[in-house]
Amino acid sequence: MHQQSYYTPKIPFTGTIKGGLREGKTITVTGRVLPGAERFNVDFQCGSDVALHFNPRYGGFGGSYVVCNTRQGSSWGREERTQPSPLPLGANFTLIVVNGAHFMEYKHRISASSVGNIFVNGGVEIQSIAFQNPALSHPNPVSAQSYRGRNKSRSNKAACAAAFAPPSFSSFTMAPPPYSPSPSYIVPYKTVIQGGLYPGKTITIQGIPIQPANGFIINLRSNSGIAIHFNPRFKENTVVRNSHMDNKWGSEERSGGMPFHCGQPFTVAFVCDTQCFRIIVNSIQMFTYNHRHLSHQQTDIVEVTGDVSLSSVQV
Repeated sequence: MHQQSYYTPKIPFTGTIKGGLREGKTITVTGRVLPGAERFNVDFQCGSDVALHFNPRYGGFGGSYVVCNTRQGSSWGREERTQPSPLPLGANFTLIVVNGAHFMEYKHRISASSVGNIFVNGGVEIQSIAFQNPALSHPNPVSAQSYRGRNKSRSNKAACAAAFAPPSFSSFTMAPPPYSPSPSYIVPYKTVIQGGLYPGKTITIQGIPIQPANGFIINLRSNSGIAIHFNPRFKENTVVRNSHMDNKWGSEERSGGMPFHCGQPFTVAFVCDTQCFRIIVNSIQMFTYNHRHLSHQQTDIVEVTGDVSLSSVQV
């Protein structure tokens, strides 16, 4: 069940989560902490109960920190605090809530399947709230020469989790789970992004560079061009980003460091925002890449080639 995103909602805001939460479902909240904020909260509600109360707080002797809690039958449970908060006052952010992964992990105290609403309140502006359903559990690899429309996923442990990383603004990200090679993802690899890209959509790829590695390539593309060409090159110790449109390459972007290492597992997430891709490697936002290919929905193919072994591709 696809759900349309909420855009620039007035705060306080309550919105329905169609179909509720289930394993692997991702909710992406993009916004900005107001400069004078004392706190804000994002709640996942089950009627009058709150399955997850996510509450960054600012000021006071304790500095900034994040409180997570659950409310059942009008009673709050034991607070879980994480300090410091990764969201500075005045900072833009993206919060990704997903089953599995880390800035922090919060074990379910109420069944996630009973969650029906998302509630946002406090010193925050929200740009969008986007929803991404879990993909099918059994990947169907596609050769580099042809492809069929199939979604991919791997199972996630039953824990609500959120993670942060600083982009050109602050954000949450997903941390890498343990690496386990899968023979199902044969390189060269190609698969379809059902419905194409849209703001809030995240593509997550896990793998390990094969030694000795010259490099590998991840393309997010359409039949007519490449929206982003992502190319770690080990001999040059750099990651090249580019686009291919109208049968020609654009100008390369090379700044930002080299977060990949031969023989070491990685998780890279491509988060599609309205103006750019945010590229998060091993829970750290490493790059932003402004859109040159303007039609997001036409970008509906993921390609992976080169010296890499894949363990997971989530679209």
